[in-house]
Order: sequence, then C-alpha cells, then structure tokens
Amino acid sequence: MLKFQFPHPLALLVGCILVAAALSYILPAGQYKRRDDPETRRSIVVAGTYHAVASSPIGPFEAFVAIPKGMADAGSVIFLVFLIGGSFAVVERTGALARAADWLVRTLQHHKSLAIPTISVAFAVGGALENMQEEIIALVPVLLVLTRRLGFEATTAVSMSIGAAAVGAAFSPINPFQVGIAQRLAEIPILSGSVFRLGFFAPALAIWIWGTMRHGSRHRTPYCGSDHEQAGPLALRHGLILLVLAWTFVVLIFGMLRLGWHFEQMSALFFVMGVAAGLIGRLGLTGTAEAFVEGFRSMAYAALLIGFARAIYVVLDEGRIVDTIVHALFAPIALLPVGLSALGMMFVQSIVHFPVPSVSGQAVLTLPVLIPLTDLLGLSRQVTVLAYQYGAGLCALLTPTNGALMAVLATAGVGYEQWLKFALPLYLALFALGMIAIYLGISIQLK
Repeated sequence: MLKFQFPHPLALLVGCILVAAALSYILPAGQYKRRDDPETRRSIVVAGTYHAVASSPIGPFEAFVAIPKGMADAGSVIFLVFLIGGSFAVVERTGALARAADWLVRTLQHHKSLAIPTISVAFAVGGALENMQEEIIALVPVLLVLTRRLGFEATTAVSMSIGAAAVGAAFSPINPFQVGIAQRLAEIPILSGSVFRLGFFAPALAIWIWGTMRHGSRHRTPYCGSDHEQAGPLALRHGLILLVLAWTFVVLIFGMLRLGWHFEQMSALFFVMGVAAGLIGRLGLTGTAEAFVEGFRSMAYAALLIGFARAIYVVLDEGRIVDTIVHALFAPIALLPVGLSALGMMFVQSIVHFPVPSVSGQAVLTLPVLIPLTDLLGLSRQVTVLAYQYGAGLCALLTPTNGALMAVLATAGVGYEQWLKFALPLYLALFALGMIAIYLGISIQLK
C-alpha cells in the first residue's frame, strides 16, 4: 500500500502557481471597476461593476516568470526577513540569547506551565492591536532558544507566536488592518460591536492556548543542547545587548503605530540593532559581518517561500481572474436565507483568502461587493464584517499562500504537514465558534 507523502512546501507552492495558471484558461476573465478611497487610502472595487474583459491566459513559462515577479513584489518583506535573520545571528553569536534564556528558565523553573499562556497572550494582543505577522519572524530565534530550554519543541513555539497572533487578529475588536478597514468600508462606526467581539476573543484565545499547552505537554523533551555549557551569568555587555534588543521592539511598535512605518524602515532598524549588538558584544566589524552572512544564509529558504507564495497572486492577477473568482463565489449567497447567507459569507471569505492572503487587500476586494447584498438581504452590516473577519482571519492559520506563516515555519524548522496536523483541529473549533458568534449577532440584530 502506497503511503501518501506530503509535498515539500516549495513543490506545493509551485503546484499552486501552475494550478492558478491553468485556471486562467478555464475561468472567464473579468474585473470590477475601482476607485481610490481617501479614508482607507486604498483602491477599492465598485459594487455592481463586474464586467468581462479580454482573456489573458498565463502560459507555463509565464507562470514561472511570475516567481521572480512575486519575489520582486514581496521584496520589502524579503529584505526584512534577511536583515532580521542577520541581526539575530549577531545577537546569538554574542551569547546574550543563551544567557537570557538560562535566566528565564531558572525564573520559570517551578512555573513552566505559565510560559505558554503568558507568551500566547502577549502575541495575541499584538495580533489584536496591529495584525502582527511578519514582525514575528524576528522573534522566532529567541522563542526557539527559550522553548528548547523549557523542553518544548518547535511547533509549540510557532503556535504560541504566529498562531496566537492570528487568533488574536481574527477575533480582535480593534485590529485597524482588519476590522478597522472593514468597518470603514461598511460605513459603520469604528470600534462598534467591540464588546461583542471581545466576548468571543477570550474563549477563542482560551481554545488556542489549551491546544498549545496540550501539544506542548505531549511532546516535551529534556533540553540537552551544546550551548548550555556556554551559558553563564549575564555580563554587562550581554545586558546592554538585551537592552538594545528590547528598545528595538519599543521603537518598532512606536514606528508602526505612530509614524506609519513600513517594511523598509523596519529592516533598517533591525540592521542597526545587529551592528550595535555586534560592536557591544566585541565581535568587531569582521565578526559582525560574518554573523550577518550566516543569518542571511539561514533565512534564504524562508525568503524564497514568501516570494513563491506571492507569485500565486501574481498569476491570478495577470490572468484577470481574481475578480472573477470573487464574483462567482459570492453570487450564490444572494439565493440563501439570511442566516445561511451570513455563514456562507464566512465560508466564502475563507476560500477567497487563499488567492488573496492579505486581509486588508481582501477587505477592499470583497466588502464593497457584499455590502449592497447585505442590505438587500436585510442582514446587519456588522454581521457581514464579522463573517469577513472570522473567515479571512482564521484562514491565515492554514493557507500556504500566507508568506509570513510559511516563513515562520521554515525559520522554526516545522514542516507544513506537521503544522496542519496540529492547527487544523483547533481551526475547526475556532471556525465553529465564529459561526456561533454570527448566529448570535443575527439573533440580537447586532449593529
């Protein structure tokens, strides 16, 4: 009996690129008209304007050309990944991370069970506040050092970081890149329904933390790494390096929330951090440069995954079938009863997230199409936003087109199949919770 072997992530993404190219021959090309929205500062679709356009099939060679195009489109994220890897390789070579991890392990010696919920809540708050995803790649090396010392394996580190952040973002009452944009597009008050969302944020996070703790306890192994012997008491230079690291994240958060920083500014910040850490750690210019190169090398695979994932959207967009997919998926919802139509929106939003892995991009693509339909059905616009939020947000836990997820998995050394085995049951539980929230929102006529 042949045993199915899950394809390598790169092979999986190439297969998705070829499928997307094949769809450009099968599906009719079509587009919505778009307009610039001053509030969201994005180009959004105009409802009711879907129309056929000239077919633009993508041939096999053009499909492969989409890979370097995807790398170029995701260039700012890829450079961030490389500079994050380089800067943390410098910090790790100084020995500061190993000593800090030892201190944390000794501090948590009798309270190790608190590590998973504490770290998970911190990342969930980050996801709820600013849709934290790519920024987590920077923290993977730190989390791996800590989880190994505590006896947990890498899947646990991924779960309590990007997993918890995705759950926090999906159920957030205030995420500006998800619920904030969606509420603007739906023309309902910003932060409206926050108490309702918060009521489901807590049980959603509890489900995820329970699953993470259960997995962690089942796969605990005593730590016996070689860097244990090198770790010792924190020297002054190590304390200064950790202080630089902490201030880097303070500046990062301030820059994103107050200064409107993008990936370019974040990349520069981590480069400065790495150089400062190397000089303080007495690596010298040569040692610091060598550590950067080592870090770049370790992040090459993660960077490739981000570019390959982006290439899928490039193929669908150049084939002019992204709008066709959205139009075809949402049209049948108009024929359903109100309750089923809301659940149908949530289900379809999860499907749309595969070709459109950006939650903000998905909002400006789908909400203008759904709001007129929502009014026609007599459905609350707030419920439609919930359907988008839960459908798109939760799918970020699974979809291989999510470059940040694939990069974190690659950095942590966790296979995509391994992650699916862990995350899929929890995803289904959270999806069911989202369905309950939508039904409750309909029954109380949530505004």
